[in-house]
Amino acid sequence: MKIKTGDKVRVLAGKDKSKEGKVLQVFPMLERVVVENVNLLTKHLKRRGTTAGQTIKFPSPIHVSNVRIVSGKSGKSGRIGFAFVTKDEGKMKVRVIRSKGASEQIE
Repeated sequence: MKIKTGDKVRVLAGKDKSKEGKVLQVFPMLERVVVENVNLLTKHLKRRGTTAGQTIKFPSPIHVSNVRIVSGKSGKSGRIGFAFVTKDEGKMKVRVIRSKGASEQIE
């Protein structure tokens, strides 16, 4: 899976289409990601003893095919690829955003 925790992504489908947020959790075996403030579910907790009942909102996982990574610099979104960059010590593999005409490195 090419999307990592901490990446900024844009939702492509569903009730939260076009929302952006940071990836909080990644589930590679299930191919799902949890994005902050996206796909919020509400859970009603019953009163127990002296604690009052309450409502909790929490983000639920969405499929990785419904999100696309967004660049922090330009705000462009695209597919993720890999490139080798030469540094002092040698070659280093980095993730890049592949968009029409150019590739931009992900930080």
